[in-house]
Amino acid sequence: MSQAKPPSSEPEPSFETALQRLESIIDRIESGEAGLEQAIAEYEAGVKLVNRCRGILDKAEQRIAQLVEGDDGSVSTQPMD
Repeated sequence: MSQAKPPSSEPEPSFETALQRLESIIDRIESGEAGLEQAIAEYEAGVKLVNRCRGILDKAEQRIAQLVEGDDGSVSTQPMD
């Protein structure tokens, strides 16, 4: 049985912010700045950021897929179910 995640007081980062944080984490790990324990913690944070970015991209892809061209050539979006 899985447990629900506790609510976070921090809002979820935007795609751009998550990507910047992820790049910083990669730079710190690759440069050897972080010790083993810190590198593992950074890696875990990076995985969460990757999942956040994937979620945002998946939603964007769904929205794009829902674009519909009308008979008059106009483009509109259909509500997602």
